[in-house]
Amino acid sequence: MAEKAITGGETAAGLNNLAAAARLAGDSGDKRSLPPVHLWNPPYCGDIGMRIARDGTWFYQNSPIGRPALVKLFASVLRKDPEGHMLVTPVEKVAVAVEDAPFLAVECTESNGALAFRTNVDDWVNADADHPLRFERGPSEGVKPYVLVRGGLWALVTRPIFYDLVERGETRDIDGRAMFGVASAGAFFPMASAQEIENLV
Repeated sequence: MAEKAITGGETAAGLNNLAAAARLAGDSGDKRSLPPVHLWNPPYCGDIGMRIARDGTWFYQNSPIGRPALVKLFASVLRKDPEGHMLVTPVEKVAVAVEDAPFLAVECTESNGALAFRTNVDDWVNADADHPLRFERGPSEGVKPYVLVRGGLWALVTRPIFYDLVERGETRDIDGRAMFGVASAGAFFPMASAQEIENLV
């Protein structure tokens, strides 16, 4: 049976309540700032069936959430706790199952030597020492690049953007070893040894 997307008029009461709490929590008057989720310590209210798929799609009880504005709202109150990813408001927190990374990096620009990434929820982050790039080896996918967005929340860099990073890459000596990587904002992020680069992608 095909999954039915949840839209504004079809959102379950539980999702509506969570959305209302998230909206109230983020109503600071400054639309550019994110809610201070790191300051909140509400009770844990369990697993309500929230999930973020590998392709960045958000699900509630196995139905995709079809409203981008609702996804962005939930993303604004997402937090990485020791026990996992959580949606957090001042009055409750609920678990979110994340299949890979909570965000995708879908666009990359360069200005003044810094690489800026846009996520699928329209956050922008500059890759630097505080927001590093990391490159993991998957059993079948090859190299998987990620950029740290905030507070332990990572974005998986999409393949087209990864290929762009490879084009921007260079070889540097790191502790006596020739490493291929990419530079941004004064930091260098190694992808692989120079000898391995031909098999990188």
